[in-house]
Amino acid sequence: MSFMEYKGYLGSVEYSQEDHCLFGKLMFIRDLVNYEAVDVTSLEAEFRTSVEEYLADCAKLGKKADTPLKGSFNVRIGPELHRQAVQAAGDKSLNAFISEAIQEKLQRAAY
Repeated sequence: MSFMEYKGYLGSVEYSQEDHCLFGKLMFIRDLVNYEAVDVTSLEAEFRTSVEEYLADCAKLGKKADTPLKGSFNVRIGPELHRQAVQAAGDKSLNAFISEAIQEKLQRAAY
């Protein structure tokens, strides 16, 4: 899936064959923020406008805006894989070990 990015927010890009329009939503936040348009240039503008309006609405309501992809997540891997990962990490923290493993995987996937 492709994403648009603006001010740290990611927006989806989808097509409705039924309505003949492009649409999307802000991803990886709890609040629901949608946008739509008839062409890509307009969709990009609507996405940016939606981010600005979301931030303004949160400020007006005194609500902290959700921040997407904060950098932490829970992973359930089972006790045996957990044990193996801790042993393989050696003197590194499990967080550092997992972070490096993800980076290596992403580098291999990029080629």
